[in-house]
Amino acid sequence: MATSQRVVIIGAGIVGVNLADELVSRGWRNITVVEQGPLNMPGGSTSHAPGLVFQTNPSKTMTRLAKYTMEKLLSIKKDGQGCFNQVGGLEVATTPERLEELKRRHGYASSWGIEARLISGEECIQMYPLLNKETVLGGLHIPTDGLALAARATQLLIERTGEAGVRYLGNTPVTDIERSNGRVTGVVTPSGCVPADIIVSCAGFWGVEIGAMVGLQVPLLPLAHQYAKTTALPGLRGREVNSRINGMNATLPILRHQDQDLYYREHGDQYGIGFYGHRPMPVVAGSLGLTPEHVDEKNMPSRLDFTSRDFEIAWNESQKLLPALKDTHIADGFNGVFSFTPDGGPIIGRAPNLEGFYIAEAVWVTHSAGIARAVAQILTTGRSEIDVGECDILRFEEIQLSREYVSETSQQNFVEIYDIIHPLAPKISPRNLRISPFNVRQRELGAYFLEVGGWERPFWYEANAELLQYLPAKWQPVQRDAWSAQHYSPIAAAEAWKTRNAVAMYDMTAFHRFEVSGPGALHLLKRLTTSSLRDEPGSITYTLLLDDEAGIRGDIFISRIEDELFQIGANSATEFHYLACEARFQRQQSPSQWVQVREITGGTCSIGLWGPRARDVIAGVSTDDFSNKGLPYFGVKKVHIAGIPVLAFRKSYVGELGWELQTSAEFGLRLWDAIAQAGKLHGIIAAGRAALNSLRLEKGYRTYGADMGTEHDPLEAGVIAAVDLKKQEDFVGKTGLSRRPKTPARRLQCLAVNDGQSMLLGKEPVFYKGEVVGYITTAAFGFTVGRPIAYAWLPGSVGVGESVEAEYFGRRVAATVVREPLYDPEGNRLLDDRPPLQAVIQTPLKSRL
Repeated sequence: MATSQRVVIIGAGIVGVNLADELVSRGWRNITVVEQGPLNMPGGSTSHAPGLVFQTNPSKTMTRLAKYTMEKLLSIKKDGQGCFNQVGGLEVATTPERLEELKRRHGYASSWGIEARLISGEECIQMYPLLNKETVLGGLHIPTDGLALAARATQLLIERTGEAGVRYLGNTPVTDIERSNGRVTGVVTPSGCVPADIIVSCAGFWGVEIGAMVGLQVPLLPLAHQYAKTTALPGLRGREVNSRINGMNATLPILRHQDQDLYYREHGDQYGIGFYGHRPMPVVAGSLGLTPEHVDEKNMPSRLDFTSRDFEIAWNESQKLLPALKDTHIADGFNGVFSFTPDGGPIIGRAPNLEGFYIAEAVWVTHSAGIARAVAQILTTGRSEIDVGECDILRFEEIQLSREYVSETSQQNFVEIYDIIHPLAPKISPRNLRISPFNVRQRELGAYFLEVGGWERPFWYEANAELLQYLPAKWQPVQRDAWSAQHYSPIAAAEAWKTRNAVAMYDMTAFHRFEVSGPGALHLLKRLTTSSLRDEPGSITYTLLLDDEAGIRGDIFISRIEDELFQIGANSATEFHYLACEARFQRQQSPSQWVQVREITGGTCSIGLWGPRARDVIAGVSTDDFSNKGLPYFGVKKVHIAGIPVLAFRKSYVGELGWELQTSAEFGLRLWDAIAQAGKLHGIIAAGRAALNSLRLEKGYRTYGADMGTEHDPLEAGVIAAVDLKKQEDFVGKTGLSRRPKTPARRLQCLAVNDGQSMLLGKEPVFYKGEVVGYITTAAFGFTVGRPIAYAWLPGSVGVGESVEAEYFGRRVAATVVREPLYDPEGNRLLDDRPPLQAVIQTPLKSRL
């Protein structure tokens, strides 16, 4: 769809020129690309990138972005030569631990639709004869991986888009961004201002400096990474190759030796060696200066001097893996600058502080065309067909944008890039950045903390270990394999048991809370959400945020505190920024509909008090009416607990009677102590996130970002009840939802593992009649139902009662599609119309609450 908007792209590397090409293919023509270096070799990371494209990633998003990049590079040709040499990829294992890890990676490939095969050590040698047969235990082969000819692709895309009308300004640094009334108006250069309605920064590791021009913190750190070339291998010297083009002069698969942080590729009769095992070497992009007018392969800002001492380990290990290298030496090397981020992902999206300013930074060649297409789709249609939420700049918490945090965590990501990391593994450092007011009591109880978004979250409490001896047989936890036993304790079973049969308190502080207020608050929320909001204060509504095509961009709880004051409960910072941006737009367009969005998470705290004895506990510390009549389900009201002002929300993440009790941070510790003291007579314990996750899955409660995202609509995801199809007001996604199939081709389904013991963790492929048909989203052991359970995306034709299999480290685990929710499908437990359970409170636990 053509547009009159003027687009300026900053940076003519592989991302910027791909973005120009993607926009041109969608009918946009008024595009200018500004590049500080010469166009024939801009001098950024693209100019020296080794070009290895390994597609498989634990992330479905990153894998799909890489797959599209591979496909597009294959399609770019001139004079019979392409821009991708599909030699395949081979990852080898030299330790038993890595061999197991390759099984997990094979599962990722199967889940995300990448052809892959686990092969033996002997097959590795046959495929790659230079390997040391005494060292290699096995491998993972992906035939569609290969070498990207990034520099060539960049030049061909400049040529192609230039012919379509894109204007390129080489040797033109950006010195400022012009703005007016909260919008971009142009890009300032030494030659004058280039007018713009939309600006996209694709400046690579210079992106921090570009972002600073508009007051945007871009959380990336440039780091130097070593790459070296050997002299010619005697056995390959003079070998005939099918092209002189760098990248086409290779025939063997690209090779990864992750046990030693190494990768390899051929350069004709030479070998290229990349190494991540050296010390992190951060670089300040501004210190590199502007790109000189003359740039060649050995003279560019992103290519720093080679530090040979840092490469000694790499050279020794390379000769062990590839003995033929003993007859060579290092001919050339450099420390190439690349971008790293706190979580290892790229950074894309619209700046929250300036209309019309977008970024696409920290993007490696592997994902370049995929990211460019996603950004082009966002600009032209408002959404990407691939869910790029995990790449959105808005995913970062404020603390994660600080220079100190970005530096430390990005360097740690560099160190760990090839490490075997458990999906629950927390950052080693920095820690204790964000702690709830309850932290001191949690530590006294022996809390085991994991970190998410800077928050310390208790996953279980060692103080509850003595409960295990009292667990009924049906609640006894099963023995786990070594992998799923990491960051887990059987104590979680005892905490789940207590929650179902007595009462437990959960720290819910880390969940996002923000206020929407003003005369335009109701109008904003009606326009953006799928449910009909109740008119009276004191109500809670579970609802969805959709994009224009009815993809799910968030699920939230809206609590109406006063006529013009609403509190939002959300999973991430992304929902806050989305509502804040929409509120700013509404204020500009309709001054009479003034609305403010304010983050309150850090200044408040929250306790989830849940279980059949919850009302008995609360009666001991409050005279307010907590009955079904006084505070019905999905109701909220102001109360006092032990004299403390509290907002009580009648909702539950675990499927039991109870409330979320929220107060300001200053009263937090007193609130915890008061509830703990009152609960002693009723067997109260503190419980952690491990129990909560199990209980949540048993009730069928979805998690946005894991179970569902923008690639899914409410009917597919099983949350259509959160959509009022008769809602009179128009809302974002309403028209898109009407166009969606009424019989979905896929559904999020619940699985129960047949043997009652085999664990799943998430992202495993699911097989139906021998074929891969879907993948696991989230999984846990269901302590109440006594077996592992999981949710999975499956074809709509696979119904309840059908048998499927999930692949866990190469082993098939039989499971059955079951009707959900597994626990209390009628929802009776959320009310209190049954007699209290007495047995549990007799447990002789010495409470340390």
